[in-house]
This record gives sequence, C-alpha cells and structure tokens, in this order.
Amino acid sequence: MAGIKAKTNFNLLILIFIISFIGNTFGQSLTNTKINGYRGIWFELNQKYEYGDKYSGALGTYTAKHVPLAIYAPEVEKTFFVYGGTPSEDQRYLLCMIGEFDHKTKMVSKPTVVYDKNGVDDPHDNPSILIDGSGYIWVFISGRGAKRPGYKYKSKTPYSIKQFVRITEEEMTYPQPRYTDFGFFQFFTKYTGVRQLYFETSKDGISWTDDKLLVAIPEKEGEKSGHYQTSDVFNGKVIGTFFNRHPNGNVDKRTDLYYIQSADFGATWATVNGINTPIPVTDLGSPARAVDYASQNKNLYLKDMGFTAEGYPACLYIRSNGHEPGPKSAPYEWCITKWNGTEWQTTVVTTSDHNYDMGSLFISENDWKIVGPTEKGPQEWGVGGELAIWQSKDEGESWKKINTLTEHSSLSHSYVRKVVNFKSPFCFFWADGDSHQFSKSELYFGNFKGDIWKMPYNMTKDYEMPIKIK
Repeated sequence: MAGIKAKTNFNLLILIFIISFIGNTFGQSLTNTKINGYRGIWFELNQKYEYGDKYSGALGTYTAKHVPLAIYAPEVEKTFFVYGGTPSEDQRYLLCMIGEFDHKTKMVSKPTVVYDKNGVDDPHDNPSILIDGSGYIWVFISGRGAKRPGYKYKSKTPYSIKQFVRITEEEMTYPQPRYTDFGFFQFFTKYTGVRQLYFETSKDGISWTDDKLLVAIPEKEGEKSGHYQTSDVFNGKVIGTFFNRHPNGNVDKRTDLYYIQSADFGATWATVNGINTPIPVTDLGSPARAVDYASQNKNLYLKDMGFTAEGYPACLYIRSNGHEPGPKSAPYEWCITKWNGTEWQTTVVTTSDHNYDMGSLFISENDWKIVGPTEKGPQEWGVGGELAIWQSKDEGESWKKINTLTEHSSLSHSYVRKVVNFKSPFCFFWADGDSHQFSKSELYFGNFKGDIWKMPYNMTKDYEMPIKIK
C-alpha cells in the first residue's frame, strides 16, 4: 500500500514564509474574501512572433488542462464554477476564484477568492473543481513546477462557497480531479523530465497516496520527455486520459495522440481495447497510441474529451503545422478522434486561426456538440474569436454549424468550458478580451438555444442577476 506523501518540505515552508511576510507587509491577502464582481484575468506569454504572442488574451478559463472548471449540483440546484480572476480592470494579479449560479433565482453570487496568488499574474495557476459525495466543494489550485506550489482547498460547509480550508500544499500543475465511486482521483503534471504525467488517489480527500508516475515517453533513450493530457470519468468507475508527447521535452513539437484507461482506481491500466499497459508508459510505439502524428509532421493541441453511452472515448483537439501563430502554422484543424468499438476514427470538424482556440465537446446519444471560437474574430491570428455551436448526428463522423453565438464583437471570446452534469441555462462559460493587448476581461455563460448572459463586472449585492445579452 502506498504511503501517505509528505506535502511540504523545508524549502517550501521558507518560500511560504517569505510570501506571507511580503503579503502581510505590503498588502492584505484576499484569500477567503468576496470580490464585488466577475473580472477575468488577462495574460500574455511574452514569446513574440510576426503575428503576435505565442498566446495571449482572456485566459480566465484557461488552460484546457485544468479539468473540470464547473459542476452542476442538483441537490441544491446550483452550478459552481472556478476561474482565474483579478481585483480590478487595470490589474494583472491572479486570484483563484469560485462563483455560483442559482438555478432557482437565476442569480449569481458575489465570487469568493479561494486563494490569493500573492502577485502571480499567470493563469497556469488557475483552479479546478470537484464536489464530493457529501457535497463539500474542493478547489484544486494549480502551481507551476516546484517554485510555485499547488494547493487543495475544501469548503467549510457542503455546497457553500463562503469559506475554504487548506488541506494540502504540494507540487501540482494542471489539476484534473474527479470524484469516483472509489473515492478521489486526480491526474496532474509535475515538471520532472520536462512535463510528466502523474496521478494520486484518496478515500477521503485528506490522506493521499504517493504521486504515481503515469507517462514519461522519451523519443530516444536518454532524452527528456513531456506530455499534456485531457481526461474524464465514465459511469463513476472508468478513468480515461488522452495525452500527447513532446519530443525531447520540447512543448513546441507536441505530437501524437495516446489513450489509456483504468477501471480499478488506477491499480491497473489498459488501452481502449483491453491491452494491459504497465505504467509508467515509456514506449513511443505503445499500443496506447491512437494516431501517429509525428510521421505527418503535425502538432497536436488537446482540448477536451468525453465518453459515449457505450463507454467509448472521443477526443477534441486542434492539429496544425507548427507552434508559431499566424498563417505559417495553418490550417488549424478542429479534429475528433473516437473509438468506434473496433478502431480509432478521425474526422475534421472545421478550422480556426490559432492553436490555443479552445472549445468543449458534449456527447449525448445521437447528438454530439462542440461549442468554441471557430469563427473569425476581431483580432486576427489571436487566441479566441466568435463562438459557434457545431452538431453531429452520426457520432462525430460529420458536423454542421447550427448556431453562431457571438457576432460583431469588439473583443475575442476564448476558452469555452463545459459544465459537468450541466443544466440550462448555465451549460458552458467563457471569458472575452483583446487577443493581442492588455484589456478588460468579462465572463459569460450560455445554453444550446443560443442564449447568452454576461456576469456582472461590478456588484453591490451578494446576489445579482446576470445580464442577458442575446
């Protein structure tokens, strides 16, 4: 049985002491306070090219590797959602936020600061969310390598965002927590070998197993490895993950598509067709590989995944000809790769104009949908654009645009995130902002009928009505 891991060490304690000292000296921490409005963070990576930054813009609901960001709780008829916020329009200062939408009153609450990132402006540190079987809300705060720790926070009372208690401090990036029939399961990344995939489990959320290395595939023996992933849970029991690989750890060369799953809480792993797969996965040519994109010189940017009623996995991603923004890397193809029971099938849905355009995949029987910024936006060759809804009536084999959600926008809409167990009207949410230069960023939610609401940027009451804009 794996031992319980020690989540802190001397260096981290010193770092926290310094951060706390700076926070107490120069400004009060906003952790466990309310913010009077929904204000998304704007960010740029500062890797400049002819057509702009590698990625920049409204990244309050970033990254695609933070999963999930929103959950509907039927017990209280509320949707709880997390995002990267900021104190005011003129600041780039990350606050890890949580808000709630009450389906009975149709109002949103003032959002709560789960954790004040103490001057960090980087939404790689954005949160993810989990609700356990007793109704407690857990917020997993991403860190960034070993220098900025990650945290697990638990609500003080069930189905309440009023106050959160810190449970752990650890090295954890891109948290992907799920509550399963067996307990708590989390995929995450550590910056070992450059970016390697791990998982951990817990029965109660308090005591966790040691970090278990899941994937570390070098292209050649002795080289570095690197991976990104997107994951989901089927029927409370099967945990599945699609992942790519970064040759010699180079994230700008990300390629290939792999898939593995576990039906016994991570004790054993297998391919989609049942081939036992010992972990960590280290073989480039593993039977877990669904598509060989390296031989096609294609880059692969994972967006989302889901399961069919039969438990077959499907993945949404963008493939392109490189990492640089602009026409050099075009076409930016939105693709679906799905298991049909006997083999992997890949289809192209549409194209957009950036690797970091991001949408969500919704799978129900005989009705698949994608919501994302597939349409040309106000800032060409930038993150985001105008939003559209695409539909497939044949399990992802062909697609048709059925609705354009936004038009004639002054700012780009980006990172559309689905709600787990969604209930209309809060089916998905996202943020807007200028793709190329610092701007105000607001948050929105919508439904499949095409209705859109904007969350209030400034609030004077504890609960207020969102603003219907379409």
